[in-house]
Amino acid sequence: MLVLGLETSCDETAAALVDDDRRIRAETILSQLDEHRPYQGVVPEIAARAHIEHLDRLIAATMREAGIGFDQLDGIAATAGPGLIGGVIVGLMTGKAIAAVTGKPLLAINHLEGHALSARLIEDLPFPYLVLLVSGGHCQLLAVEGVGSYHRLGTTIDDAVGEAFDKVAKLLGLGYPGGPALEQAAKAGDARRFSLPRPMLGRPGADFSFSGLKTAVRHLVTQSGQLGDADRADIAASFQAAVADVLADRTRHAIALFRSRHPGANRLVVAGGVAANASLRARLAAVAGSEGFRLVAPPPRLCTDNGAMIAWAGVERLRLGLTDPLDVVPKARWPLDPAAPPAAFAGVKA
Repeated sequence: MLVLGLETSCDETAAALVDDDRRIRAETILSQLDEHRPYQGVVPEIAARAHIEHLDRLIAATMREAGIGFDQLDGIAATAGPGLIGGVIVGLMTGKAIAAVTGKPLLAINHLEGHALSARLIEDLPFPYLVLLVSGGHCQLLAVEGVGSYHRLGTTIDDAVGEAFDKVAKLLGLGYPGGPALEQAAKAGDARRFSLPRPMLGRPGADFSFSGLKTAVRHLVTQSGQLGDADRADIAASFQAAVADVLADRTRHAIALFRSRHPGANRLVVAGGVAANASLRARLAAVAGSEGFRLVAPPPRLCTDNGAMIAWAGVERLRLGLTDPLDVVPKARWPLDPAAPPAAFAGVKA
């Protein structure tokens, strides 16, 4: 079984070929960092235009690298949401076109499911497992009970953790993209120098909040005046330590909730762009170990947005016959657990 995956939900244009033996036969990713760097953030119109300009070429390059013709595909998987709707439309319409011309099945993939299932691309991980999904637009803890079956245990009530990383990096003048820049700066910093809040720490449940932490950093930067390199490094380290404490605490609570639902299951997966942060991974590994769980983390290149995870989610769904009609619609928002109640005060992508 061989599936072509297309990913265009944000600022990476990506295509990949993955088979059901967990082999990535070929993949191509085009980053748009240079286009968005002058704006210190992703501009939706620029992102959509770049997807239009480059996606066809990337698909052709990926097929050529693998030596595969479209007639050899078993399915075409494309991100159908959630994400920046202009970009989602580009990828999904391209996938529909290929499916229509070739007569192959279309698989409209939830981008978050791509992240949630990415650990199963690297190993034969059994269901159920607990996943911490952390990215620029999302911060959730879910019980992954099967393909298409998710139970949300916690979510952010305001900002996503990746968004907080990016905005703090911008406050510190660390450059774009903010998350990796802040992680690099924190390596030289003293995390004990500044005392920052740990929102929701110790509270019941597994929900997150990061807006207060972000605001505290803004006040700290304003009060500090002119920042030197050491100041920036210390603030970055202090912020990252606060985030690590929050993620560790909320994940520990989620493990207890997960255990009550699935006694005996003991795998914690961390996925999404923020999962590429080595310091946070190490902290989560310690939490998992202390709770008798094993942390499973895809390699960093499979944490950030990529076509391989979309192709793999397509493989998973195709195995079960979960194909989609050509009139399936793109979605800017698409929760993995539609039955979960809205998070209080959440202006976020559920």
